[in-house]
Amino acid sequence: MAEAIQKKLQAELEKYTQMQKDVSKSMSSRQKLETQVTENNIVKEELDMLDSTNTVYKLIGPVLVKQDLDEAKATVAKRLEYINGEIQRYETLLKDMEKKSEQHREVLSSLQQEYQRAQGLSAGKA
Repeated sequence: MAEAIQKKLQAELEKYTQMQKDVSKSMSSRQKLETQVTENNIVKEELDMLDSTNTVYKLIGPVLVKQDLDEAKATVAKRLEYINGEIQRYETLLKDMEKKSEQHREVLSSLQQEYQRAQGLSAGKA
């Protein structure tokens, strides 16, 4: 009986460990998105300081190509909108993962207690 509980405990522990790795990856991705938001906000602020007499260039591969100021502002605004949407998606994902992780912790705790009781009973029989 204790062996069956131990196997189940081991399986649950592996699931929990994998879930923690997934949470870690998601948090890392979210941090990268936060960095991108910061960088794009700086670009937006710089573009807002310019007027129509200034020239804006866009780097495409190894070449600088002239770009319209309004077009550059629109591109940065759309990029910010997209990145913020992705951040919201990751926040929702992380909340769900935290709930599942908490459920796994509870299952692991109950399995550990059950395993300890089973070991205690088998030790008492011996």
